[in-house]
Amino acid sequence: MERTKLFNSKELEKATDHFNVDRVIGQGGQGTVFKGMLTDGKIVAVKRSKVVDETKLSEFNNEVLILSQINRRNVVKLFGCCLETEVPLLVYEFVPNGNLYELIHDRNEELVVTWEMRLRIATEIAAALSYLYSAASFPIYHRDIKSTNILLIDKYRVRVADFGTSRTVNVDQTHLTTLVHGTFGYLDSEYCRSSQYTEKSDVYSFGVVLVELLTGQKAVYLTRSQEGRSLVTYFIASMEENNLIEILDNEVIKGQREEILVMANLARRCLNLNGRERPTMKEAVVVFEGTQMLENDSYSVHLIEAPDVYEEYSTLDSPSL
Repeated sequence: MERTKLFNSKELEKATDHFNVDRVIGQGGQGTVFKGMLTDGKIVAVKRSKVVDETKLSEFNNEVLILSQINRRNVVKLFGCCLETEVPLLVYEFVPNGNLYELIHDRNEELVVTWEMRLRIATEIAAALSYLYSAASFPIYHRDIKSTNILLIDKYRVRVADFGTSRTVNVDQTHLTTLVHGTFGYLDSEYCRSSQYTEKSDVYSFGVVLVELLTGQKAVYLTRSQEGRSLVTYFIASMEENNLIEILDNEVIKGQREEILVMANLARRCLNLNGRERPTMKEAVVVFEGTQMLENDSYSVHLIEAPDVYEEYSTLDSPSL
C-alpha cells in the first residue's frame, strides 16, 4: 500500500490553477472539490473545506486516518493531504463519471441505465461495504451511505467515497453511541431513536440506495401536491400491497424477473425497522453472487457458505411482476 503523501500548498495551487472556479467538479455543505493535474501528469480531485472549525478538522483527520488504511478497488483512493493552507486539503484519485445520484436522477438520453448496469452497481457497493466491516484492519462504519457518495469510474464500476464522518470500531464492539448524524431519507429510524449506530445502520442506508436503483426515484421526492414523501415508505407499502411493478423504473422492468425480485426482497430486508432482522453485508454479497453477475471477476469472493440464500431471496414473499 502506498504511503499517504504530504503535499505542499504551491503544488496544489498550481494543480488547480489557483483553485479556479472553472476547475470545480463538486460542491456541497462540507466543501468544494476541484479537478487538478499534478506535475507528473496525474489527474486528481482536491477537496477543500468551506470553513475551519473543530468539527471540520476532526472530520479531516478522521478521513485521512481511515482512507490511509484502505486499499480496495471500489473504495476511493486517498493520495495525500496538505496542512499548509488555512483550510486543510485532501487529494484523491479523480473519478471521472460523476456519482450514482446523477446517473439515476439527472437523466441523460444518450446513456440508458439498464437493469444489468443497476444490478452490477449494487453488487459493487455491497462488496465495498462488506470489505469495510469484514476485511479492513478494523471494522469501519461509513455513516453516510447515499447515492451522491457512490462515485462512478465507468458505467458500473464504483468508488465509495466521503469518509469524513466514518468511524473505526473494535472487532468485538457492537455499536457506537453518537449524536445522530446523516442524510434525511437515508437515516436508520432505529439509530434516530437510540443514538446507537451499528453495521445494520449502514445496511439500512444501502437498502435505500437499492430502492433508488429499482425505482429511479429520489430518497425523498415531491408528490404532485409538492409534499415531501419518503421513498422507503412508498416502496414498502407497494411491496405489501403486491404493487411492486407499479413503482419500478421502465428500464428495470426490462430485466429478468427473478433478479428483480432478489433485489427487491433484499432491499425490503435491509429496511426492516428492527436492525437485528436486517441482513449483514456479507449476506448481501452472497445474494448478489447468486445472480451470477460476479462470476469469474477478480472481486468475487464467497464470504460465507450459504448456497440457499439466493433461493430464499428470489422466492421470499415474492410480489407479482
